[in-house]
Amino acid sequence: MDELMKKILIHIYKYGPDNPWYMARRLLGESGWVAKYDENRVEEACKKLEEMGYLIRFQGSLKKSVTSSIKPWLKVKARELNHKPKGIYYDLSKEGKKIASLLYKEYKRENG
Repeated sequence: MDELMKKILIHIYKYGPDNPWYMARRLLGESGWVAKYDENRVEEACKKLEEMGYLIRFQGSLKKSVTSSIKPWLKVKARELNHKPKGIYYDLSKEGKKIASLLYKEYKRENG
C-alpha cells in the first residue's frame, strides 16, 4: 500500500465519505481549488483500495451531511437531494475501518 492510499484511508476515516475529485483538492484537510494531488492517481488508488476490500461505494444519502472536509462544522448540505452529486463517493468497509484506525493513530503520533 503506497502513501497516497494510506492518506485516502485516513481522510475518509476522519472526514467521512468523499469522492476522488474532492480528495485531490482537500486530502487530509488541505484547502484550495487547485488539486494538490493528481486526480487520476487518487481515482486509481480508490479503485485499488476498493478491489482490496478497504473501500466501498457510498450508498447512503448525502442530505444534511457534511460537505467540507476543511471546516465540517461550517458547511452542511441543507437542501434536499433527490440524487447524489456527480462522481462516485467512497466509504470505508468494515475491514477498511480497522486499517484506517491504525493508520490514523500512527499518523497522529507522527504529525502531532
